[in-house]
Amino acid sequence: MGFGGISIWQLLIILAIVILLFGTKRLRNFGSDLGNAVKGFRKSMDNEEDKEKSKPGIEQDSSVIDSTVEKKEQQESPKTNDK
Repeated sequence: MGFGGISIWQLLIILAIVILLFGTKRLRNFGSDLGNAVKGFRKSMDNEEDKEKSKPGIEQDSSVIDSTVEKKEQQESPKTNDK
């Protein structure tokens, strides 16, 4: 038994049909194009991770800001009673 119930002979027949339909040159180009696409994807993912790591944030900034909050009471302005 091969992959999923397909024997090695059935896989070889499918491979021969694919080679006859597309030719070895197209399959080679397809393989290299697929490889370049995977490399480009990996490179872009690495660039995104580097950008996220270089952003300033809590994880990288170890300074502590100490402050206090005071509430000021607002002075009420005199109200005028116009009738």
